Amino acid sequence: MNFFLNLDIKEFTIQNMNKDIQKIPKGKLLLIGGKEDRDGTKVAMKSKNKEFSPHEILKLLTPNKNDRIEVITTASSEPESMKEMYTKTFEEIGYTNFGFIHSAGKSDHADLERIKDCKAAFFTGGDQNKIDRELKNSDLHKILMEKYLNEKDFVVAGTSAGAMSIPEIVICEAEEGEAILENDMKLSEGLGFLSGCIVDTHFVHRGRFGRLAHAVMMQRDCFGVGLGEDTALLIEDGNKAICKGSGMIIGIGAGNLGKTNIKTVKKGHPVYGENLTVHIIADGCSVELRTGKFTAAEKD
Repeated sequence: MNFFLNLDIKEFTIQNMNKDIQKIPKGKLLLIGGKEDRDGTKVAMKSKNKEFSPHEILKLLTPNKNDRIEVITTASSEPESMKEMYTKTFEEIGYTNFGFIHSAGKSDHADLERIKDCKAAFFTGGDQNKIDRELKNSDLHKILMEKYLNEKDFVVAGTSAGAMSIPEIVICEAEEGEAILENDMKLSEGLGFLSGCIVDTHFVHRGRFGRLAHAVMMQRDCFGVGLGEDTALLIEDGNKAICKGSGMIIGIGAGNLGKTNIKTVKKGHPVYGENLTVHIIADGCSVELRTGKFTAAEKD
C-alpha cells in the first residue's frame, strides 16, 4: 500500500491498495489495548467488573496449550523484562511452547524458521514507530503476512504499541491536549495486516478520544478503534470483530462528517467536526470494521 502526504491538509490518500490484503485472510488478529491481565499488572476493573475472567485475553492466542507462540519484543527497550513477565504469565495459563524474538529487522535464519512454525505471533508494547520502522517489509514481516493470509486460525496479536502497529495506517505522533490543533497529528504506514482502521490504545485511561477522532477526520474512510486497557478486539476475515475483556472499546467513524475545518484550519488553530459516529463496545459486542455496524452481546 502506498501513501502520499498532502502537506496542505495533512491527509493520507490511498493510491494503490495492497492486492494481497484485499483477499479474505484465513488468519485472525488480536488487538489489545494494553495492561492486559498478566504477571505484575494491576487491572483497574478486576475487582469491579462482575464478568472479569483471569487471563481471558491472552488465552485467545491459541486454544491449544502446546501450540507454538513467538513473542516479538522489537518495540520494547527492555526485552528481558518483557521476557520475564510473559514467561510467568504464559506458564500460569498453561502454555508450554513459546519463545521470544527481539528482531531489529535482520532476523537470522533460525528466527525465521521459528516464525514459519508458530501458530501465534505476539507483538509486545513499547514504541510502535520502532516496530514499523524495523520490521516493515522485512523477511519476518513477509512470512507473517503470508501465514496470516493463508493459514486457518493463525493469530497475529499485539498489545499497546504492538496493536497500534498492525493496521495499514498508524498514529505515529500526536498531542493529547485539551483541543485538537492543526499540525499536532502525524500518521504513517503500518504493518498492513488490517485495512480501513486506525487503532489507538490505553484509550480511556490516557484520554485519547481527541487524537483518534482527529485521525479519522483526516482519514475518513477509516474506522477508529480506541482500545481500553485489559480489552481487545478479536478479528476474523479482516473485518468481523468481537470485543473481549473487562474494559471497553470506543469506535469512531467519520463517514457522515458534517461541518468541519479539517482541510482549511491554520497551523496551531483548533479543529472542529460535526456528526462523528461513536460506539461504546463492551465484552461480547461485535462490530463490522468496514461499515461500523454494531451488534450487541448475545447475553443481553
